[in-house]
Amino acid sequence: MADVHDVIIIGGGPAGYTAAIYAARANLAPLVAEGFGAGGQLMLTTDVENYPGFPDGIQGPGLMGHMRAQAERFGARFVQSDVTRVDLSTRPFGVWIDDEEHRAHSVIISTGATARWLELPSESRLRGFGVSTCATCDGFFFKDKPMVVVGGGDSAMEEALFLARMASSVTIVHRREEFRASKIMADRALANDRVHVRWNAEVAEVVGGEKVEAVRVRDTVSGELEDIPAAAMFVAIGHDPATQLFAGQVELDEEGYVVTDGTRTSVDGVFACGDVQDKIYRQAVTAAGSGCMAAMDAERWLEAREGPAGDTGEAPAGALASGKGA
Repeated sequence: MADVHDVIIIGGGPAGYTAAIYAARANLAPLVAEGFGAGGQLMLTTDVENYPGFPDGIQGPGLMGHMRAQAERFGARFVQSDVTRVDLSTRPFGVWIDDEEHRAHSVIISTGATARWLELPSESRLRGFGVSTCATCDGFFFKDKPMVVVGGGDSAMEEALFLARMASSVTIVHRREEFRASKIMADRALANDRVHVRWNAEVAEVVGGEKVEAVRVRDTVSGELEDIPAAAMFVAIGHDPATQLFAGQVELDEEGYVVTDGTRTSVDGVFACGDVQDKIYRQAVTAAGSGCMAAMDAERWLEAREGPAGDTGEAPAGALASGKGA
């Protein structure tokens, strides 16, 4: 059998890196399979101005680099390859990284989620320069300017209402003639004086050279094109959690997110943190916080057994040892 680790962390965004920091400081020598998408969604983000401790802001890749280096300093070992298979039905758990077998007494899942995009060349070109999937992250950069939100569900309504606090106007572009959102959320958006709706329309192109200048929409009935002036476009058409590896291994909800109680999954000794189990907040700071929680939960779970290097059997369900805060 392959060497058995105390903990293997699958994923390398703010949740996974924070889990690695805490696990390494607890002398668990975590193995982090960060994958080829190391750093998560923040690797695609330019300025991050709402992460505590950086009053002048920081570039997304820079923030992830700091987190990774901090975990490495305390003894975390990183593998920049993807996990190709897991077996959470046996103990120690099996994790295959680039088809190489590894074993662990505990596993932390932090594979994140990816925002759905419109898959337009102009959207990709202007991503980070006015095109975003996170109003909370990027709305402030376009204060007092017109903005566009694409979508028709509750997330789109939430984004539009949040942006309406700072935008000169918000136009929701929806391809149908009624929203999919809950009635209460739709009514709130429609009642807001700064929120307007372009019904039966789909985005054909994002107009602009180095930044967003307008959103070109196509009428789904007539086919006519129209340019909506905008300084930013926020795409709110959903997220996809990266949980394909874990289907049939841990409990997932109807949308594919890992079901957790705190950070504990349906499998004793397996924990999850960050956007892979969070469909509400989706912020770097909340992901980092849950990464801390997952590492502490894993440490306490290991302590509740005969010891990190001891018996490979299960800890009693829900057993926790007392731990120290940081």
